[in-house]
Amino acid sequence: MSSPERDFVTAHTDDLHADLDAWLRIPSISADPAHAPDVAASAEWLAAALRRTGFPTVEIWPTPGAPAVYAEWPAEEPGAPVALVYGHHDVQPVDPLELWEHPPFEPTRVEGPDGPELHARGAIDDKGNVAFHLLGIRAHLAATGRTSPAVTVKLLVEGEEESGSPHFAALLQARAERLRCDVVVVSDTGMAAPDVPSVVTAMRGLADAEITLRGPAVDLHSGSFGGAVPNPLHAMATLLAGLHDAEGRVTLPGFYDRVRPLSDRERELMGRVPFDEAAWLAGPAASRATAGEAGFSTLERVGARPTAEVNGMWGGYTGPGHKTIVPAEAHAKITFRLVADQVPADLGDQVRAWVAANTPDGIEADVHVPAGGVAPCASDIDHPAMTALLSSVAQAFDTDADQVLITREGGSGPEADLAGVLGAPLLFLGAGLPTDRIHSPNERVLLPMLYRGAEAAAHLWRELARVPFAAR
Repeated sequence: MSSPERDFVTAHTDDLHADLDAWLRIPSISADPAHAPDVAASAEWLAAALRRTGFPTVEIWPTPGAPAVYAEWPAEEPGAPVALVYGHHDVQPVDPLELWEHPPFEPTRVEGPDGPELHARGAIDDKGNVAFHLLGIRAHLAATGRTSPAVTVKLLVEGEEESGSPHFAALLQARAERLRCDVVVVSDTGMAAPDVPSVVTAMRGLADAEITLRGPAVDLHSGSFGGAVPNPLHAMATLLAGLHDAEGRVTLPGFYDRVRPLSDRERELMGRVPFDEAAWLAGPAASRATAGEAGFSTLERVGARPTAEVNGMWGGYTGPGHKTIVPAEAHAKITFRLVADQVPADLGDQVRAWVAANTPDGIEADVHVPAGGVAPCASDIDHPAMTALLSSVAQAFDTDADQVLITREGGSGPEADLAGVLGAPLLFLGAGLPTDRIHSPNERVLLPMLYRGAEAAAHLWRELARVPFAAR
C-alpha cells in the first residue's frame, strides 16, 4: 500500500540518514562532565536542524546542567489542538569501549537480517527517535498541502535524561505556560518487533537505596575471631537473600499497597503481543532461565509489575590470593522499579523498616535512600487521543487500528513529570526494538523502523487534529 506520507518519507530517507550521521558524531554524554561541551554542541545542532526543517520558533533553554531545545510550529487554525513531543539528545557512556564492533561515534551502516541497521551510540536512544520527527512533519505538510501542521507542534528535547533528568521538573514548572498542550507525545520508546505494530502505554518508576552494614570496628583475623563475632558480609548476604519471598514477591512492608493491579482487559491486550521466550532468553536477555513474581508472564513482569534488583554488593578483601579476615563493613546497592500509583518517596521508610527488621544483633545498619526518584506513568488507553495514535501506527504498518498491540516499557524516564506539570495525557510513539542494545555496546537502530516512525508521526498530526480535546 502507499500514501502521500509514505511516498514522501521514501523519497527523502537520505535526508534522515544525513541528519543522523551528523548528529550521532557528537558524543553528547551527559553523565561525564568532560563531555559538557559536546552536549551543548548537540543542542546547537538540533536547534539548527529544526530551523532548517521550518520551525519558526526554536530556542535553546539553559538549565543548571545541560541545555534543552524547544521548538514550536503553530497551526493556522485558531483553537487547533497542541501536541508536545518529548525526547532527549544526550546519550549513555560507551564503556566498555573494546566491546564495540565499530567506533561508537562513527555511524556505521550494517546489513542485518531484518534490513539495514545504523550502529552508533544514540542511534535509537534517543537521537533516532527524535530525528524521525524532522522528516515526519515535512511528510505531513507535503501530503496535506499545508504550510503549517494541522495541530500546533511543540518539541522539548532535554539534555540530561541519561543522567536522571535532575533539572527537568524545575524546567517544566518554570516554562509551563510556554509548554501548555493538549497531549504529550513521548518519543523515547519502541515497538515489540519489526513486524509487530505496537504502542507503549506505561513506563515504570525508579527508586534506589544504598545499605551499609557495620560489624567490628576494624577488620579482624578470621582465625582468632571468625565464628565468634557477627560478619557484616554474612549479614548482608542473608538480608539480600530475603529481599524476595518464595513466590518472587518483594518483602518490603507496604511495597504493594499502592500497586494498581492489571485489569483483565490489560492482561488480555498484553497477552496478544507475540513473545518467543526461548529466543528472548538466547538473544537480548542473554540468560539461562526466566525468574520473577509468580502468577505473571515474563512480559507482565518486565513491564507491568514492580521489582527490586540488587545492583551491587561489596566488602572485605577481593584482591589476589586470600586475606583471612572478618570484614568491618559490607555494602549493597538496590533499585526498585515502580508501577502506576506507587510513589518513590514511600521507599525510604519501607527499606528502613525492612532492614531494621532483618539486621542481626551486633550489626549496625545505615540506609541511604536519595530524595526524588522517578515516578511511574501510564496512558489512558480509552482516551480519544489514543485512538488517533493507534490509527496512525496502523496506517504506517498497513493494518487496522485494532491490530496495533499494547505493550509496557520496563524502563523509567521523566514522563510522569510531563503529565503531572502539564496536565496532559501521554502518548508513546517510538521506533526502538528490544534488540537495539540500548545502553550497551553496539547500539543500533533498524532503519526501516525509523521510516515507519516518520510516517506514523506524519499521520498523527492529521489524526490528532480531529480529536475533541477539552477546552483549555
